[in-house]
Amino acid sequence: MQLDEQMKCWNHAAVKVLDIRRIVMEAGAQLSSYTLPANGFIYTIRGSAVLQLDGQTYKAERFYMLHGAKGSSLDIQTNEDFEYILLYYRAFLAFPSYRKKWLLAQPEVAPFSLQYGFAPSSPLGLLRYLDELEGAWIQSGSLDLLHTKSLFYQFIHEMMVQLAEQEIKTELADPVKQTLRYIQNHYREQVTLDFLAEQFNYSSRHLSMQFKRQTGYSPIDYLIQTRIAKARNLLVRSDATLSEIAAEVGYSDVYYFSRIFKKHVGISPIQYQRKIREEARAEDRPLVISESSIGRRWKSGYIDYENHYQYIDGGSTPMKRRKTSSSMIMVALLSITMLLAACSSGTATTPAAGEGTGASSNNSSTAVSSDTGSQTNKDNETRTVSTVKGDVVVPANPKRVVVLYLQGDVVALGIKPIATSEVFNGAAYKSELEGVNSLGTWFEPNPEAVIDLDPDLIIVPSEETYTLLKDIAPTVYIPYEKMTTEERLQSIASIFGKEQEAETIINNLNSKVEESKQTLADAGILDKTVSIVEGGLKGMVVVESKQYGRGSQALYEYLGMKAPEVVQKKIDVVSEAGGSNLSMEVLPEYIGDYVFRSVYEGADNLTDDPIWSSIPAVKEGRLIEIDFDFFYYSDIYSINKQIDFVVEKLLAAPRAQ
Repeated sequence: MQLDEQMKCWNHAAVKVLDIRRIVMEAGAQLSSYTLPANGFIYTIRGSAVLQLDGQTYKAERFYMLHGAKGSSLDIQTNEDFEYILLYYRAFLAFPSYRKKWLLAQPEVAPFSLQYGFAPSSPLGLLRYLDELEGAWIQSGSLDLLHTKSLFYQFIHEMMVQLAEQEIKTELADPVKQTLRYIQNHYREQVTLDFLAEQFNYSSRHLSMQFKRQTGYSPIDYLIQTRIAKARNLLVRSDATLSEIAAEVGYSDVYYFSRIFKKHVGISPIQYQRKIREEARAEDRPLVISESSIGRRWKSGYIDYENHYQYIDGGSTPMKRRKTSSSMIMVALLSITMLLAACSSGTATTPAAGEGTGASSNNSSTAVSSDTGSQTNKDNETRTVSTVKGDVVVPANPKRVVVLYLQGDVVALGIKPIATSEVFNGAAYKSELEGVNSLGTWFEPNPEAVIDLDPDLIIVPSEETYTLLKDIAPTVYIPYEKMTTEERLQSIASIFGKEQEAETIINNLNSKVEESKQTLADAGILDKTVSIVEGGLKGMVVVESKQYGRGSQALYEYLGMKAPEVVQKKIDVVSEAGGSNLSMEVLPEYIGDYVFRSVYEGADNLTDDPIWSSIPAVKEGRLIEIDFDFFYYSDIYSINKQIDFVVEKLLAAPRAQ
């Protein structure tokens, strides 16, 4: 960006001074990989140091000015006592007409994200403004803060004058380099595409496009591969548990970690560990890992989409790779869509033109919950759905539905979407989605891929996915975690005008529950205690709430069975997912007459463990293993199947006395 363009930006800018501080570093002190939390100026007062900003080296003597963009990485190596002033600010283009003009002319450039360093020709003029800024900032009164903003503009004017006199070259911070460096340093943390884009003052779409253009992969792809590389090293070079390794590389869910590791490496973490160690023993050499570099071993057949990072993974239905031309068309379409949405936006409750679809022409106008309701507009063949995000107009007969995470409820209503987030292979409804496009994990759908499918309705389970996709097609946000299973089904049914079908499904489930409870009571089982556990030799999680999953809803909520008293006390008061991680030594106290153990590929074999084998429920054959995939979901379709499984296995097990 040319200097005159930068001056135009400042003329149209609204600014806020965020902080100003004076910092003194002793000779020999270092500052390493400090990420600037906002755009900032660094002005040296005395001493000298070597400064690196995003890898660019600056030799800073007394009175040296350096500007860095938000997200830039700063390193300082002092040669002597070094004092500088650090000024953070936030600025944006205040006037819509100019902002629109700027975005159309150079959408890839963040207006204030320039990097430059220079020795001012009149250093004391700049110092005077900074001293006054610091004094006004310290006072912190309303009038002082207004004075601070006034002084900031004067400081900017003085600096622009001196930049122009010296014809200082400015350059844009490279968002790809910033992103690469950030991921390397923060891969253990929760990282999303939106977070990265916000961190470096770029749009998510622009950052993703630039990253792919330079590296060939999405930022989230790179994040995952970084984590997998770190995990490989830990698996071979340490005796850490799988849970410890998963947590160390940024995954709170060990099962998800195992699945994503296998998806990228080809074998499970445990199998990989054994394989590498056996190869090392066979060759009688120290362990050497030759696959830890990122890039060469990436599996091109798997796409981890752009916008989040872990929580839950699903099946492996492949998406065909689009040609570059198609991708660019979709990107352009997204840009136009978002621009039109911006130009025509009204209040939060005003639906955009062409929003949404339903799956039925049912003309019911009944609102079935406080979160969603529906009213059909016969003339336009649309339905207005009341949601927590306001009213959304959807087609009365949707043909191209995209649904994230809530697939089981949609399937239960007899609707087959054109695309969904990935589903575990063992999910109860997996076969019902045969041939349906996969969009990756539910929290990281690729907007370009969704646009490519031309949906007429999108159903999402989170604020993040709603924000990401709402400008593509009518999007309904279902806050499923705040609803019961029945409420969620009714809410989704109202989108499609299928309230009667939902009522029938719920009544049928209630009838099944009553019949199942009577069957278990007749067999002398209903009043026995049951426990649900998940884990291995080094520790077990005991489920202590109805909302945990792993069959807790089927057993504790619907069938009304009880856990041992020490567990039931918590189930009675806990309203969210909860469980305790216990050592094997104390586990027997938490096991009831029957025990359900959630298992998955790579789970420990407990057959030879003396404590586990001595537990009465295990020793007497009342251990029932449940598949993690099958019991993960809590939609009404899955719960229906889970109840069948639970009742069948309880009846088949030896009776508890």
